[in-house]
Amino acid sequence: MSSKKTAIITGASGGIGAGLVEGFLREGYNVVATSREATRKLTASSSLVLLDGDIGKQQTAACAVEAAIKNFATVDVLVNNAGIFLTKPFIDFTTEDFDALFSTNLLGFFYITQGAVKEMLKQKSGCVVSITAALADRPIAGENGSISMITKGGLNSATQNLAIEYAKDGIRFNAVAPGVVDTQMHRNDPNASTLQPTVKKATVKDIVDAVLYLAKAGHVSGEILHVDGAAPARRW
Repeated sequence: MSSKKTAIITGASGGIGAGLVEGFLREGYNVVATSREATRKLTASSSLVLLDGDIGKQQTAACAVEAAIKNFATVDVLVNNAGIFLTKPFIDFTTEDFDALFSTNLLGFFYITQGAVKEMLKQKSGCVVSITAALADRPIAGENGSISMITKGGLNSATQNLAIEYAKDGIRFNAVAPGVVDTQMHRNDPNASTLQPTVKKATVKDIVDAVLYLAKAGHVSGEILHVDGAAPARRW
């Protein structure tokens, strides 16, 4: 067993997720990293446990929490990074789109957060950071992601409610709400350049730095930290 703190990171195999794994390892954490392709995209070590699976499935979430306890004894930080983002006119969204968004973005938060909080209650400490989206409360004309934002906005609301529910138990809940990030998701998006006023897109490091700040900020809870280059200044 290790005396170091332990972080569970979902959606960990690429983009922001892979950056989060690297960042937490660099900060001296043990890490449990889970995604559909974790073992193919990442390399395990004494401080890094990899688990493949669909985070929208309860068994995947249970295995991740169990791996943290079995290998490292604690769950100190959970980063709910796994998510999908679909954009299209509202009337073109399908039931299949809705189900996919609900499964990954909401069930993928629900199952693993429940499991992590049960362990954090035993410790009387812990931190949950969820990656949401600036568009959830800062909509921009032309970026039609209404159904995606049902899920991301829901996570923002849950974050603030849970921060109150578990404040006396020493468990903090916060969210990072990115705008356009220089990952594969946005590189082929023709609207990406109009979504924030700064020429430079946010980098993965920008998001990782925000998450690490919230992991360390012991008196910050219930906050939605926007990392979107002042996007509200250019909505139209």
